[in-house]
Amino acid sequence: MGAIWTDWGSTDMKEIETHRWECLRDEPSFELRRAGRYLVAELKGVHRVISTSARHGGWAEHVGWLVNHQSCEGTAHVDRHRVVTEGGMEAYHDRVCEELALPSDHTAVMGTAANMNYVAITHEVDEDVSVTAAVTAGVEGNATAAGEPATWRETDAGVQKVAVYAGTINTMLFINRPLTPAALARAVVTMTEGKTAALQRLAVPSKLHIDLATGTGTDQYCIATPASGGRVLTSASPHMKLGEIIGSATREATLEALRWQNGLEASYTRGVFHVLGRFGVREATLFDDIAPFLSEADLELLKKNSKAAFYEPLVGAAAHALAVVADRVRYGTLPASVVDDAMTQQAATLAANLAAQVHRWSEFRSTLRPYASGDVKALVLRAVALGWSEKWRTGD
Repeated sequence: MGAIWTDWGSTDMKEIETHRWECLRDEPSFELRRAGRYLVAELKGVHRVISTSARHGGWAEHVGWLVNHQSCEGTAHVDRHRVVTEGGMEAYHDRVCEELALPSDHTAVMGTAANMNYVAITHEVDEDVSVTAAVTAGVEGNATAAGEPATWRETDAGVQKVAVYAGTINTMLFINRPLTPAALARAVVTMTEGKTAALQRLAVPSKLHIDLATGTGTDQYCIATPASGGRVLTSASPHMKLGEIIGSATREATLEALRWQNGLEASYTRGVFHVLGRFGVREATLFDDIAPFLSEADLELLKKNSKAAFYEPLVGAAAHALAVVADRVRYGTLPASVVDDAMTQQAATLAANLAAQVHRWSEFRSTLRPYASGDVKALVLRAVALGWSEKWRTGD
């Protein structure tokens, strides 16, 4: 990466065999490059930066480089976890900067288990204002919802019950116009809402609890905006065009990153296990769980045709509807007097769609009504077993 002058000096990347830099985007205010496990943005001129970096995190005007990198593999990479945490995160920050020949005092660093080859870059423009989002994302290990019970606690003795999770959404956001401090702080909120909107579209479940995820427990970000040059923008609210393109760029880049890192895309999320896994309906245990409700022949047939059954689009639609109603029950939206009927109706739709016999919906509803006890998993198992066992029967 070539040197670019700033008020605090300049630097050259080490020209070593492992760092063959590929330019991903070159804009008037920044240059974004990738090499191996590293993604580096070099800011052109003085910027105001707000970030989650272990060093220089929060508000800074002396940061000239933003780094995102794969710090470990997603699962069971104990040796690497020791390297990252040994001596503290600030020491690791210095180590990363040393590897890249960047000045640690002027660099913000993010780490993740995500592959840098899956970075998604989205560029949005409104007249003379532009926003670029560069996102790496993974949600398979520690997707969570804000407000859920946490698994870590920071105490005087340090962080207790530390665990390694595979999943992080890291966002670099570049805005080509100066922002007031208030607007830059608001950009963090709008960016976060854009990320959460992507998870909402994909119905990403929390990995620890029953809610849909709003992010992961290790999400990080860096936002950079020029310190001067051009008119200063005063609001990043979604009511303003700047807020619109921040949200849109972040949402679309997050969707694209998850498509490559986790294979998540809208059509995939129709699957029964994706939709109802947070209620206990999981592929790993499904056949054992459902065996008591199916004949041996029907069970074997389901095993051999499981993808066709559990990814059937109308079955997926019914599963999503059932999950929404189950959430509304948990949140107290529906009075207790209608809960059993509401759940049974969705389960009957799932069974009828799986059976490809929607004309038998009333019959299936009556059959399933005794099992609407509040146990979502038990009701779903009964509905799947009923629909599958009746698929090749006429009901006459």
